Amino acid sequence: MMLTRKTTRGASGAAFNGGALVQRLQHGLAQALPTMDRRGFLRRSGLGVGVGLAAGQLSLVRKAEAAADAKTDGARKIEVRRTICSHCSVGCAVDAVVDNGVWVRQEPVFDSPINLGAHCAKGASLREHGHGEYRLRYPMKLVNGKYQRISWDQALTEIADKMKALRAASGPDSVYFIGSSKHSNEQAYLLRKFVSFWGTNNCDHQARICHSTTVAGVANTWGYGAMTNSYNDMQNSKVALYIGSNAAEAHPVSMLHMLHAKEHGCKMIVVDPRFTRTAAKADEFVRIRSGSDIPFLFGILHHIFKNGWEDQAYIKDRVWGMDKVREEVLAKWTPDKVEEACGVKEEQVLRVATMLHEHRPGTVVWCMGQTQHTIGNAIVRASCLLQLALGNIGKSGGGTNIFRGHDNVQGATDVGPNPDSLPGYYGLAEGSWKHFAAAWGVDYEWIKAQYAEGQMTKPGITVSRWIDGVLEKNELIDQGPNLRGVFYWGHAPNSQMRGLEMKRAMDKLDLLVVVDPYPSATAAMAAMPGDAADLNPDRAVYLLPAATQFETSGSCTASNRSLQWREKVIDPLWESRSDHMIMYQLAQKLGFGAELVKNVKLQQVKGQDEPVIEDILREINRCVWTIGYTGQSPERLKAHMRNMHAFDVKTLKCKGKVVDAETGYDLTGDYFGLPWPCYGTPELKHPGSPNLYDTSQHVMEGGGNFRANFGVEKDGVSLLAEDGSHSKGADITTGYPELDHVLLKKLGWWDELTDAEKAKAEGKNWKTDSSGGMMRVFMQNHGCHPFGNAKARAVVWNFPDAIPQHREPIFGIRPDLVAKYPTHDDQKNRWRLPILYKSLQQKNVEEKLHEKFPLIMTSGRLVEYEGGGEETRSNPWLAELQQEMFVEINPATAAARGIRNGGRAWVTSPTGARLNVQALVTERVAPDTVFLPFHFSGRWQGKDLLEHYPEGAHPIVRGEAVNTATGYGYDIVTMMQETKTQICNVERA
Repeated sequence: MMLTRKTTRGASGAAFNGGALVQRLQHGLAQALPTMDRRGFLRRSGLGVGVGLAAGQLSLVRKAEAAADAKTDGARKIEVRRTICSHCSVGCAVDAVVDNGVWVRQEPVFDSPINLGAHCAKGASLREHGHGEYRLRYPMKLVNGKYQRISWDQALTEIADKMKALRAASGPDSVYFIGSSKHSNEQAYLLRKFVSFWGTNNCDHQARICHSTTVAGVANTWGYGAMTNSYNDMQNSKVALYIGSNAAEAHPVSMLHMLHAKEHGCKMIVVDPRFTRTAAKADEFVRIRSGSDIPFLFGILHHIFKNGWEDQAYIKDRVWGMDKVREEVLAKWTPDKVEEACGVKEEQVLRVATMLHEHRPGTVVWCMGQTQHTIGNAIVRASCLLQLALGNIGKSGGGTNIFRGHDNVQGATDVGPNPDSLPGYYGLAEGSWKHFAAAWGVDYEWIKAQYAEGQMTKPGITVSRWIDGVLEKNELIDQGPNLRGVFYWGHAPNSQMRGLEMKRAMDKLDLLVVVDPYPSATAAMAAMPGDAADLNPDRAVYLLPAATQFETSGSCTASNRSLQWREKVIDPLWESRSDHMIMYQLAQKLGFGAELVKNVKLQQVKGQDEPVIEDILREINRCVWTIGYTGQSPERLKAHMRNMHAFDVKTLKCKGKVVDAETGYDLTGDYFGLPWPCYGTPELKHPGSPNLYDTSQHVMEGGGNFRANFGVEKDGVSLLAEDGSHSKGADITTGYPELDHVLLKKLGWWDELTDAEKAKAEGKNWKTDSSGGMMRVFMQNHGCHPFGNAKARAVVWNFPDAIPQHREPIFGIRPDLVAKYPTHDDQKNRWRLPILYKSLQQKNVEEKLHEKFPLIMTSGRLVEYEGGGEETRSNPWLAELQQEMFVEINPATAAARGIRNGGRAWVTSPTGARLNVQALVTERVAPDTVFLPFHFSGRWQGKDLLEHYPEGAHPIVRGEAVNTATGYGYDIVTMMQETKTQICNVERA
């Protein structure tokens, strides 16, 4: 890889098809000697290759054969296409070099203010997507236990006919749609629209099982459930608390910004059950028991309140209910109780509290270590309370920097297939549906007619529990039918709990459809033999080859809420088709194709009609006002991508006056990627919001305040911000409710609307005014925030635990603490299904499971792989780096079991599952804890599933899935799965 800083393209960032870079590439490729692959180099060098990979198994990508006979006169077509890494949520930019339609090399974008020319191992291997030998190449159907190639027309016709038959027999709620955090914003949005036109809210995606507790907990605290600041802004932090985040492996390039901060004196604290690679960089490492975050966080707050270190003026002006939190923390979470619950001594808790007090502003970072618990929503709210007490929210260098997992899990959450909301977190009330019906250009009554009676406004089943939608007794389900059909549209089944029961559920289905560039573990799980009593003889299983995000274009949203535009690198390989093309073609077969693309033009791709992706984004721009997805037009985003060099690496703000040479667009004042909320129409030119709730900036310069989303008073006490607590330059200098037509009229500002705007705004609020006029007047003319100006809620009265409460997990090894901190009561109906809590926890205690399974089993990421891992384990460059599924086990624990480092071990769990893995004996984990990565699949309780994959489309590295062994447990608010605190035993194999 040649590393080149591309500063020669000038202020315009003009087209990449010419210039010095391309000339060098043309010369270099034309003059290149025959290239030796890595394996040849290793053989010639006398160096061995990794154990377990036969030399012939990893056939590496050859130089571009399509251009082998090209002349050296400069006539060959070499292009550089700018795209975004499709792995984690950092949003690293990549320049892909395409030679005569073949992706031949890549470079990290040095001008990117996000990745600064850096890549991790996954990002550096993206080019494999353009050649991937283990991709799903053709539509396939499971016949007599083997996958057979079929045509696209046969596949779509049979799937549509099966769906129609299920609808006729059981209604639209019998089919479940699992979307993808790998979809672009446009594809995620189109899938929610597709599912709505089918007539169900039974849809979901990866965010449910990674950050749904974050979204719910944080949004209910201060307004928006997203990362408040940015990776870049962490360079301004004086202290950073990483709790439940192993960023060095899960978000490697983000560590660039933290390491820069450390160079300027930032203190780094890492709190985790494991000593991770992130912990290796910490000034202070704190080992806690998995799931005991609340005792630890409230232990810190105890010292803050006791010593008067809280920001009292900030709390008075901007926080409601902190007095109740203070009272409970001081009374309940004394140092002895903290140590008993989380294992951390008072001395260290005080040391951490002192560091946070003395080094402000400070930021808190969390990931799935906090979210994946039955009390996940409460844990993240405890982190929010810590930051509110310290006055760190709405400040540069502060905030809650919540690192999302996938490249577009943020965008898919924002505008995609959520079961309880329409795009933009609009609810499912009639008014929301009418808003979108108007935006989609279809009749509200027509949409309503597609739904079963009473189901249109009811949240659907969550992806974490679709298996219960199949297996649960019908009379206990809050919808007519059990689930009979499931779409896995870019989702890994091994990332979900209860793998043994998932296999049973898959076998009972009438229809299972996998839409993915790779067959995923779903294909092998569906094909492998199970219990004959579970197998539905009429089941139909189809695999549809989707294109990768490098074979189409579109926008994706990084964790910091910045949107970036991917250029199409290459045409779809083999017979793969883009996800939005597949949605459109299936909608045609189902009878609503015209309605799906009513506002969208079609273009030809390899002879097929495909919706124009820019038109889908423009439709999003016209209707998703709630979270400010309205200002990021395709034109603005593309101009940002061409001019990455113009943005400051700390603030993300455009440096000086920069005009895009291609379009004439003036980037002055913009923040890179127009981080949402980017309010109003694109013409309003809102710059985006780099740091949420920042009152030191004017609202038209990205400033803001806390959202008035919970009314104006509670128990006779105002919920609005105090006098003088407002964003810079606001004409209203006290708290105020959210904007609607009544408020605008009362203020005397209604006549500042044009006549056309008045016609559309009459009777509406800022979220449903399709003209954007009310927002323009409120923000541009008067400096006020459309969602109002209120206090953050320290007490969330609409949640089961208004103040976060520590509760022991369903499966645990501390029955003594279960008696003190029991879980919730069982629930008859949460998200259409009953759910067990206390009865199951008590049963586990009575059966003394902690004696049979005395180890806490937790899971997490590796730097080499991502998500369910099917994609990255099919990449030869990454497969060579990490070849075995393993269990980390403490030396003392291993010695007691006769387990040696590198030896084989069986991990057993209360579900009856047995995982055969390699032992990694290490002090990274405590004696009572073991760790397993969650990226593996392809082996099932000791058996290799290779024969059950489609021929030639299988991951190179296969291993046991940790979630084959995980059991029951879900967050009471969101149905987040409790994967971070399970129990197991480990035996020598």
